[in-house]
Amino acid sequence: MKKMEGRASKILVVVVLAIAGWTCGLGGQAAWAGVFQWTWIRGASTRYQSGTYGTIGIPAAANTPGARSGAVSWTDGSGALYLFGGGGEDGAGASGHFNDLWKYDPSSGNWTWMKGASTRDQFGTYGTRGTPAAANTPGARSGAVSWTDGSGALYLFGGGGEDGAGALGHLNDLWKYDPSSGNWTWMKGASTRDQFGTYGTRGTPASGNTPSARSGAVSWTDGPGALYLFGGWGFVDTPDYGELNDLWKYDPSTGNWTWMKGASTVNQWGIYGTRGTPAADNTPGARGGAVSWTGGSGALYLFGGAGWDGAGVSGHFNDLWKYDPSTGNWTWMKGASTVDQPGTYGTLGTPAADNTPGARYSAVSWTDGSGALYLFGGYGCDGEGAVGYLNDLWKYDPSTGNWTWIKGASTRRQSGTYGMIGIPAADNTPGARSDAVSWTDGSGALYLFGGGGCDGAGDGGFLNDLWRGQVPTVQTAAKDWTLYE
Repeated sequence: MKKMEGRASKILVVVVLAIAGWTCGLGGQAAWAGVFQWTWIRGASTRYQSGTYGTIGIPAAANTPGARSGAVSWTDGSGALYLFGGGGEDGAGASGHFNDLWKYDPSSGNWTWMKGASTRDQFGTYGTRGTPAAANTPGARSGAVSWTDGSGALYLFGGGGEDGAGALGHLNDLWKYDPSSGNWTWMKGASTRDQFGTYGTRGTPASGNTPSARSGAVSWTDGPGALYLFGGWGFVDTPDYGELNDLWKYDPSTGNWTWMKGASTVNQWGIYGTRGTPAADNTPGARGGAVSWTGGSGALYLFGGAGWDGAGVSGHFNDLWKYDPSTGNWTWMKGASTVDQPGTYGTLGTPAADNTPGARYSAVSWTDGSGALYLFGGYGCDGEGAVGYLNDLWKYDPSTGNWTWIKGASTRRQSGTYGMIGIPAADNTPGARSDAVSWTDGSGALYLFGGGGCDGAGDGGFLNDLWRGQVPTVQTAAKDWTLYE
């Protein structure tokens, strides 16, 4: 499938998915006993669930965010998991964009509604730039990005949604949330939609620099605590709209953005160079809906998305890139320099040099305690080259450069296998989906929430199921696995 055309389709991607007609299949799940197990722990096994908000600030067993896709997530310093916004079902069962902030406590298993509204399509309350206040709240949105800085503060940037006047568009506002005070602060960017970027001089921080309004970007936090932003769908420094490949760095200590790499114009082709060889000219093509990881060495990884390849063709990607903050160079690591590639799955559980996930966008990612990178689902090409929602789980080992298919199906549109709530099982598998969110807790467990895709009955729609995946550790030999408790 080629990239979605038109500005409105990118802003309202979650609404488009809901009304476009979902098609999901029953059965066909690939089961791999004894290695990686999913546990369904909260939410419903059926689509289009309304939220149960309870009382703001009070955890309760019945509390549950409504079904949604395109939300953002954080993990704070205490190990709590946070969720913000997206598009889907509110507490009254109406569809739209959200600005609700939720906190999940892995130790109690309870959700708490922390801030924002229980109803859809709320305007932003910006207050005074740089000044925290209890009334401050980002407007409802989907497709934003998030970071956690070294102090444990949570940052939010952009997305498609409601500005301070209630107008719908792309946003470039940067917000900071302090978990200790419960207050939002509007830090940078505009309170109005569809702003152009102020790029300044490449490599030079300045107080006036600001990325343009966009949705579907990706983010990283490096070792020293700088926040990075790449690409998405949006504007640049002209009225042109399209895919972006600009790389930005934000320094929380100074409050300044720096334009680091990429172009200040839209729809740029990728410059791949030689696979495995870093070079100053290498640059991923413009794209939205990619995924990102920060590796154990501090390297920043980028995979997939939808945009422009090395030949100027538009479609889905399965290219893996590595960015080295110390040199400022990109390296094309794996995958193809051309779009719409099918997946090469190999044998379930067996790493191989030829294994590669199919091209896709709006997948989710995790990094485990060993530095391995995990990828789940998204919308794109399965092992047969057919396009649809995916539920395959992959592991990438930076030390070997190999992908391993470890769970889920090699074919699209799979329904979820939920099992019993709270009970891990080898056959349990989340249904195929895109635009979900993910977390990693202090024990190394991987969490997955919601998105748009296939429920347990094979029906398509917005989801609010919460899953926990347990990463295995090898004890003696490849066949001898023990799960973390």
